[in-house]
Amino acid sequence: ELLSEQEDGRPLPGIEWQLDVDRVQAGRYQTSISEVGAMVQLVTNGVMIGKYRPDNSEDEVEIRVRLPEGQRTLDEFDQIRLNTPNGQIPISNFVTREPVEKVSSIVRRDGLYAMDIKASVAKGAQFQGRDATPDDAVGVIQEWLDTQEWPSNIFLKFRGADEEQKESEAFLGNAAIGALFMMFIILLTQFNSFYQTIITLSTVILAVSGVLIGMVLTGQKFSIIMTGTGVIALAGIVVNNAIVLIDTYNRMREDGVTDIRQAVIKTAAQRLRPILLTTGTTILGLIPMALQINFNFFTQTTSVGGITSIWWVQLSTAIISGLAYSTVLTLIMIPTLLALPHNASRIFVGRKKKKQELAEKVITAEQTKVEPAKVETEVEPEKAEPEKVEEIAAEAKPKVKRPRKKKVAAEVANENIDTPHSEAAE
Repeated sequence: ELLSEQEDGRPLPGIEWQLDVDRVQAGRYQTSISEVGAMVQLVTNGVMIGKYRPDNSEDEVEIRVRLPEGQRTLDEFDQIRLNTPNGQIPISNFVTREPVEKVSSIVRRDGLYAMDIKASVAKGAQFQGRDATPDDAVGVIQEWLDTQEWPSNIFLKFRGADEEQKESEAFLGNAAIGALFMMFIILLTQFNSFYQTIITLSTVILAVSGVLIGMVLTGQKFSIIMTGTGVIALAGIVVNNAIVLIDTYNRMREDGVTDIRQAVIKTAAQRLRPILLTTGTTILGLIPMALQINFNFFTQTTSVGGITSIWWVQLSTAIISGLAYSTVLTLIMIPTLLALPHNASRIFVGRKKKKQELAEKVITAEQTKVEPAKVETEVEPEKAEPEKVEEIAAEAKPKVKRPRKKKVAAEVANENIDTPHSEAAE
């Protein structure tokens, strides 16, 4: 249902006659293969005896001799005779003929016999509720091939539009990687910062997402050649907005603007208008190409549609959608990412400072005297015993350390000192 106009490269059916010469038998009659071949040519294409070039022609004309048309038949091989030293001998004595399948041509690729099977996508064919594409047909055929068992000496490969598409895809992929690498080196030498270089190249990702959104909204198919070329061209356009913003931010920092937030706000305010103007003029210049509008300034005529204008629709649509989408997000994302390291460092330093202050408060609290804690004890008066209540109250009272009284022991060791008590004792 998906395919139409199917054809293959097998040779057309037919029969050709194959002549086999018995060399041993021919040698007995003292004849050669060339002599036998000349007699066979008399019946078929004729024996060339020379060439002739007319006066009014630059090409030579071959002069051939062959039997009359009525005698050029297969039965003539049984009657034709060859002159030998032993006399005239029928060539049927040592030449046999047999019919074989006719092979008009043999195609070889890389030394292997190859056969092509061709088909086109049928008009109006549906696949999963939409118009079928060549990629859909290739997927269906590949799924069927995977379920079959093939000999080990048979190799299957999709050629034609599928092969060209893969080659174009590989080429554009390598070109995109090369372009991004060169831009990375140039931006790194200009900004001297890996972070700002990565920010600049991130706009390419936004541009690609914008291209995909534009393809979905317009209902266009993604063309590897035209849309892919538009994406590569877009990569060199969208980075200009990021370069302008980052360069202005760096100059403000060099001019003495110490506040990061103020530098970012001033950068966005100064470059908003130039970025919008350049983006708008680029989009307006591509709109006629996207709408297939042709202006002829010599005849002063305007036409819509054309044979070649449809080729540029996908390219212009990719650039318009990707540039518009990436520009809007760039004006928001680039200033935010420029202030991100400063904001992140402030949050980190603030948390660290709070932890230090909390640690200092804990140390200060440990060094200061803390009032004894009050012990709160709840006892139900009905169930509590009087003695237990007194014990709990005694434990709840703060214990105050009283200074110990110094014991002074006075010894009288001197016998010369007289005291009334000593005299009375005497």
